[in-house]
Amino acid sequence: MSPLAFVIALPIRFYRRFLGPLLPKACRFHPSCSTYAMQALEKHGGLKGSALTVWRLLRCQPFHPGGFDPVP
Repeated sequence: MSPLAFVIALPIRFYRRFLGPLLPKACRFHPSCSTYAMQALEKHGGLKGSALTVWRLLRCQPFHPGGFDPVP
């Protein structure tokens, strides 16, 4: 993982460790958005991984059917 991707992943790791267990499992996608973000950062680095994550989060809304959506 690049240094930029590592820094961007810190809040995601915090969320998954401390906040995620307190919230109900409501993600309409598989893998979950936080897992998708970590995979995108590991595979594509900080810039493209962040862009893919933002695009995924924009699709995570009630009018999208969800489903299986792997990291490209």
